[in-house]
Amino acid sequence: MALDLDFVRSQFPAFSSPVLSSHAFFENAGGSYPCAQVVNRLTRFYTDRKVQPYAPYPGAQAGGAEMDEARTRLAAMMGVKREEVSFGPSTSANTYVLAQAVRQWLRGTDGAIVVTNQDHEANSGVWRRLADDGIEVREWALDPATGSLDPAALSKLLADGKVRLVCFPHCSNVVAEVNDVAAISALAAAAGARTVVDGVSYAPHGFPDIPALGCDVYLFSAYKTFGPHQGIMVLREAFGFELPGQAHFFNHGTLYKRHTPAGPDHAQVAACAGMADYIDALAAHHGVSGDPAARNRGVHDLMRAQEAAVIQPLLDYLSARNDLRLIGPRDAALRAPTVAVELAAAAEPVSEELGRRGIACWAGDFYAVRPLQALGIDLDKGVLRMSAVHYTSPDDVARLITALDAVL
Repeated sequence: MALDLDFVRSQFPAFSSPVLSSHAFFENAGGSYPCAQVVNRLTRFYTDRKVQPYAPYPGAQAGGAEMDEARTRLAAMMGVKREEVSFGPSTSANTYVLAQAVRQWLRGTDGAIVVTNQDHEANSGVWRRLADDGIEVREWALDPATGSLDPAALSKLLADGKVRLVCFPHCSNVVAEVNDVAAISALAAAAGARTVVDGVSYAPHGFPDIPALGCDVYLFSAYKTFGPHQGIMVLREAFGFELPGQAHFFNHGTLYKRHTPAGPDHAQVAACAGMADYIDALAAHHGVSGDPAARNRGVHDLMRAQEAAVIQPLLDYLSARNDLRLIGPRDAALRAPTVAVELAAAAEPVSEELGRRGIACWAGDFYAVRPLQALGIDLDKGVLRMSAVHYTSPDDVARLITALDAVL
């Protein structure tokens, strides 16, 4: 069954907003529209539950229950224990805290870590700074012609058995090629290394099946997966308790608190249950059945099929032009529908002109400074980035191509 785009778009208030609906939206990689289920839960929390949760009176009990519901349901969707799901203010903040735990874990050992130059800075800089404590940092470098990461190059970095941690993206926010997380995680595990996956640029295209991926940590951002502004970290139990705790000492026995040094944003955590509501609504509408993990896998496949079909015409159009450089694979099935191009001149004026023509997108480096440098792209020019998700329509893409034809 194909994704019912009319049903999908009916779940998002933005498409009936007089402010937002005038433009075809291609800035999803910067932050997706929130679904109605999340908006409704957030509104209800601020209206009826905005007190200290878990206290012995009705509003507090209801607020705590909704926070618990969010963790429980998201964990079930992703196939992990509820204790393995942590919330934080952002993925950058969650990764920073995790890196401080790894700093203590590896300090004084001969253990090394591997980072890539394909990542957003959130999953790069914090790890590289561990070198200040004498921890060896090895770079798994992308191919400067294609932007791809070669697993054979990783094998060489792992060969001496000293690597304890491999940090890499599920897909880059500018290259967009989908990395084989399961194969990379297996390769790392065979060499005695843990894996940290930045899933921020992939999760909007289908929530992860963590057991199938085989990684030890998976990080993503709820505000890019149709939810509120929260960072979500899936930290597998064995690794989470092996790492030194970063929170109040008396919380170290609870995994989802162990690496969360600040109190959570109660309302936004509770609203994250709306993302599970949305996945369940899609599953029910499209006849996808089974337990929460099975429903999630089925919806993931529907989303990815829709995105590939919708974005391929844009890739074909850009590939046929000789006045720009399309970054990443030409085949939509091999990438996320996040499409970055290098232009002959600065990209931001082009995004501004597209905005005047009814296209919402942006330009710049998108905190992907290292990948763009490795690809030989002038940071002063930046790239033009057009990013879709499953609610993007063929008409949106046609409008974008028409506008590009007029502007480029």
